[in-house]
Amino acid sequence: MDIARRNNVTVTGNPQGRTVVLAHGFGCDQNMWRLMLPALVEDYRVVLFDYVGAGRSDAAAFSEGRYASLDGYARDVMEVCEAVDVRDAVFVGHSVSAMIGVLAADMAPERIGAHVMVAPSPRYIDDDGYKGGFSAEDIDELLASLESNYLGWSAALAPVIMGNSDRPELGEELKNSFCATDPDMARVFARTTFLSDSRDELKSVRVPTLVLECTEDAIAPREVGAFVHQAIAGSTLVTLDATGHCPHLSAPEATNEAILSFLADLR
Repeated sequence: MDIARRNNVTVTGNPQGRTVVLAHGFGCDQNMWRLMLPALVEDYRVVLFDYVGAGRSDAAAFSEGRYASLDGYARDVMEVCEAVDVRDAVFVGHSVSAMIGVLAADMAPERIGAHVMVAPSPRYIDDDGYKGGFSAEDIDELLASLESNYLGWSAALAPVIMGNSDRPELGEELKNSFCATDPDMARVFARTTFLSDSRDELKSVRVPTLVLECTEDAIAPREVGAFVHQAIAGSTLVTLDATGHCPHLSAPEATNEAILSFLADLR
C-alpha cells in the first residue's frame, strides 16, 4: 500500500533537523497546523498527515474494524513514520492524537523520542476520582446526536469545542472541517475517541513530554491536564493564555512559544 497517498503525507522543513510529527485531532486534518509551520520549518523536519477518513486521505483504505480502536490509528502513525523514515521524532498530538501517539510509541519506541500533547484527554467520561468533563449520559447523547444528524451536530458543537465566541470565524472553520469529513467514518472515529480510556497507557511514557492545556476548554478541562501531567513522570505542564480546545488555531503564538521552548530544551 502507498502509505504516503493513503494518509496524504507531507514532509517539509529542514531535512537536517530533528523530525516533528504533527497529528491532528478528531474532525480535523493537517491544514489545522498551518499557523504552526512557519515557526518550525527553518530548524525542523516536519511531517504532516491525515488519518484515513480525514482531509485528502484515501477513503478507500478505511476499515471500520481497524479504526474501531485507537490502536488502528496508532498503526497508521507507525506506518507513516516507517514510510518517511522517522526516528526519534517529537510527536505533537492534538486532543485524542496525544493518546494515539502514546500507543504508537509503545509499538515502535525508536520512532518517537518525545511528546507534545496539545489539549490531551485520556478519558472523556468522568470516573471515580477522575473528572473527564462528561458524564456517561452526556457522551451517549453526543454520539446519538452525531449519528442521527452529523451535519447538524457539527454546526452546533464546533463553536463550543473551539470556544472564543468573540471570534466566530474560528468556530466556522472547525465546523467546515467537521463537515468535510465523511460522516460514516467520522461516526467511527467519534465513538472510538469519546469512549476511549488510555489512562493506564500514560504510565508507560518515559520520554520528555510537554502537556499543553488552555485556561478554559469544554472538551479537556484543566483537571484533565493535571491528571496527564501527574501520570507521566517528569512531564512539563504549561497552561496557555488561550481558551477553547484548539490553541494551535486560536492562540498560535502562545502555542508556538511553548513548543519551541520545549524543543530547544531537547537539543
